[in-house]
Amino acid sequence: MIERAVEIRQATATDASVIALVLLQAFAEYRSSYTDAGFSATTPDAEQVKLRLTEGPVWVALLAGEIVGTVAAVREADSIYVRGMAVLPDSRGHRIGELLLRETEAFAVSQNCARLFLSTTPFLYRAIALYEHHGYQRVTNGEHDLHGTPLFYLEKFIGVASRKES
Repeated sequence: MIERAVEIRQATATDASVIALVLLQAFAEYRSSYTDAGFSATTPDAEQVKLRLTEGPVWVALLAGEIVGTVAAVREADSIYVRGMAVLPDSRGHRIGELLLRETEAFAVSQNCARLFLSTTPFLYRAIALYEHHGYQRVTNGEHDLHGTPLFYLEKFIGVASRKES
């Protein structure tokens, strides 16, 4: 297999429709595991993506010049909430998820935040494995649901800050 270079860059409003499509295509295979409202929240439309751009940085991953992945970050107090992480199924296997996670971690460091956290569903096994491989740990008191779809939280502490009880 020939390795192709992946580029990560910050998204702009002109990327919103492509980001929405990436989210939709990345989660389509899991559609039956979500409630209708949970799937809609996971796959925002272009206007909702534009709103996310005002709430914090959104990055896109490009492979051969095409957007194939995305992730967003929102600062919440002294933490960074990682959301909207997705990679197109045909583009998986190029370490794109890892590169996107590194981008959010670098952002957290630049914001002097020692904690990143995210929510996921228990049926996104590949994503959970990626997060755990990169140091995220499940928060035991973070059980929730996303409009009826099961949801839990993972967190990662970076830097020299000591771990606080979750």
